[in-house]
Amino acid sequence: MTTLREKYDAINAQLGKMVTPDKIELMHRAKEELRQSGAMERVPRVGDRIPEFQLRSANTGNMVDSKALLAKGPLVLNFYRGLW
Repeated sequence: MTTLREKYDAINAQLGKMVTPDKIELMHRAKEELRQSGAMERVPRVGDRIPEFQLRSANTGNMVDSKALLAKGPLVLNFYRGLW
């Protein structure tokens, strides 16, 4: 089974083939600016509790309830920034 780290590393290895060097530099610069802003100290950490929520599924359009998902096991949230 592939670990999350292995998947992440594979995506990063492909990055240079999909994105121009100037865009990669822009992404790295934006990431560093976020670090320097102190934002990293305010982000939730693994194991932190989050407020209950309901969101519309991007796949099905149905409402998804965090409480119902947590009843099935651990919950991982992933936010996609969208187009650069």
